Amino acid sequence: MPALEGLHHITAITADAPRNVGFYARLLGLRLVKKTVNFDSPDAYHLYYADERGTPGSVLTFFELPGAARGRHGEGMPYSIAWRVGSAGALGFWSERLAGAGVATAHDNEGALSFVDHEGLEHVLIAEDVPDAPLLADAPGVPAEHALQGFAGVRAYGSRPAASAPLLEALGFASSGQASWQLAGEQRRAWWRYDAPPERGIQGAGSIHHVAWSAADDGELERFRALATEAGAHATPIIDRQYFHSVYFREPSGVLFELASRDIGFTIDEPLRSLGSELKLPPRHEAAREQLERRLTPIDNPRTASAT
Repeated sequence: MPALEGLHHITAITADAPRNVGFYARLLGLRLVKKTVNFDSPDAYHLYYADERGTPGSVLTFFELPGAARGRHGEGMPYSIAWRVGSAGALGFWSERLAGAGVATAHDNEGALSFVDHEGLEHVLIAEDVPDAPLLADAPGVPAEHALQGFAGVRAYGSRPAASAPLLEALGFASSGQASWQLAGEQRRAWWRYDAPPERGIQGAGSIHHVAWSAADDGELERFRALATEAGAHATPIIDRQYFHSVYFREPSGVLFELASRDIGFTIDEPLRSLGSELKLPPRHEAAREQLERRLTPIDNPRTASAT
């Protein structure tokens, strides 16, 4: 049976959409590929950042909850996003670029570079040697050889990682050490690790809402949904998210997992050259466009058009 192709996207929470765009699109050089709303709560943004084409494996999204208090990472919550970069030289580039923007960084014993955004969400840059194609955005001021190349993995807090093992293995994760797994398809791979929680968690700005793994289409979603259900998960039916179809369930450590399809994509409602330029709404919310545009804080895409 075909395997899940690593990560599809990661969704976090922000309290401030304009500042979020500044950090992720301007400073980190990701492309804002979709400016839409939370389909379940359309009076707030849902912003998508990614490589140049919005490729699964590079997609970081944010629900905006205006004025939300900062969250605190704890039990059952992902807390750290690891990105691939191409070399030790790229790590040096990012150390200097982040320092120039007033963002503190730290190197671990293996050379990885860590930092947190303005709301406390942790990122780690790793010069990881894998066969996965680099997923690059074309951002001013960020040379291609130093650009972020897509996700390497995610760390979460969980006090009983062994309880999650049967479900992870049913989905195709392979153990790679104590409290550590890898999910590898033919094209992409990503790791998933648990650490002991330091304190009770509170979801809010700077926290991760859910982690999505990459399925090909509805057929794979149905197959993996059945596997998750057989392993004890309470999975939703397939839900249409316009740019992909999704199934959701919580794994035993408490993290909200999503399986998302990669057969639709972000060019379904706007051309590649102008991704993220305009507010895009699902059909059911189109009648409220004028009201929503008045309510949402104006934000500008740093790149209003890009060559294909």
